[in-house]
Amino acid sequence: MTKLAIDGGPKAKTTPTIPMYPGGLEIGEAEKKQVLEVLDRKYLFRYYGPKDFPSKVNEFEKAFAAHIGAKHCLAVTNCTSALINALVAVGVGPGSEVIVNGYTFFASCAAIVAAKAVPVICEIDESLTMDPEDLERKITPHTKAVICVHMRGAPCDMDRIVAICRKRKIRLIEDVAQACGGSYKGKRLGTFGDIGCFSFQYHKIITAGEGGACVTNDPALYDRLMGYHDTAACWRPDRFGEERYKGELFCGVNYRMSELTGAVMLAQLGRLEGLLAKMRANRKRIVDQIRTLKGITLRRSNDEAGDTAICLMFRVNDSSRTSAFVKALQAEGVAAAGVFDKGIPDWHIYSHWKHVISQATPTPEGCPYRCPHYKGDAPSHYSVDMCPRTNAVLADMVHLDIPSQLTDQDCDMIAEGIRKVAAALL
Repeated sequence: MTKLAIDGGPKAKTTPTIPMYPGGLEIGEAEKKQVLEVLDRKYLFRYYGPKDFPSKVNEFEKAFAAHIGAKHCLAVTNCTSALINALVAVGVGPGSEVIVNGYTFFASCAAIVAAKAVPVICEIDESLTMDPEDLERKITPHTKAVICVHMRGAPCDMDRIVAICRKRKIRLIEDVAQACGGSYKGKRLGTFGDIGCFSFQYHKIITAGEGGACVTNDPALYDRLMGYHDTAACWRPDRFGEERYKGELFCGVNYRMSELTGAVMLAQLGRLEGLLAKMRANRKRIVDQIRTLKGITLRRSNDEAGDTAICLMFRVNDSSRTSAFVKALQAEGVAAAGVFDKGIPDWHIYSHWKHVISQATPTPEGCPYRCPHYKGDAPSHYSVDMCPRTNAVLADMVHLDIPSQLTDQDCDMIAEGIRKVAAALL
């Protein structure tokens, strides 16, 4: 057996680490062409541009909706604003509870507070996505909506989650920030719930540095999304006209996407399927070489074919060896990381959401947690240990990014590093 690099042996992977910016690293002539068209036309704002040119944001919305398989798409500033917009659109507000995964970027939870509702944190299962059984346990008479997060590029168990929400007449919002282009049983993620929310931040599969989108098949929700994201009502046929129907007009915010962002996203959308194909091929190449290794268990998948393959995650069966396994892989030149450590802050894990657990608010009134409209008791259950299964599952996990730019040689070296460390430590 080859000596581990951490003990002075040769590294398994000798090529440089590639950063996880799949779409960002591919930015080139297509994006330049789209952006220069915006500048040449002097058309920077979708609602007041020269009338002889189309809006890039509008073009992107139509193209993205068609690609995802939704009737409507609204482009916004980022995924956090998309989530807030979606929550407001489905009627979440003071007195509401919204259930969300305990493993997701903090923005998924912060959006609930921004919508004046109380977050209820749900366990994950071995797929590292929302546990449908705990979801059902967490529903109360105050539950208005569920945000299921397709975490680390993999689909939630949408059959069970959709069935629960329909049975209980609860609105379902999908957070697809990390899973753009993914699917579940052949249907695109983001199209199962009432509204799907996407991110185009720089770490995401396709990107404009920032940006987001909401998709829906419900025309009434689309109108509410439009109304809330554009408080000036520029989207209406007559922005100063009377209400066309009761409840059409209400105060909103400004989450409008810029034409420059829309231009970049038009080009990036054309790259999406190629990026997904490459990441899936890369992960398959690695997995085929480690699938039968004793001592590790690959993350359970709700639909392996629909996974975007942005990462490889596996459990070290002897949990006492997880930290040593990660350190040994890093020494081999493999950019591995652990997932949960109580001593290392990570805003992707609820235990580190101190501002929620402590119910911190910008004003002393303490809303939404102590809002007079709220009659529930969810905040009384907040603690770093309130989702023990989530903490336990994540503590044993090893995580590796799978950039689309990996070569076959990179993949083979990564697989060799995993085999080498497993043989020595497990």
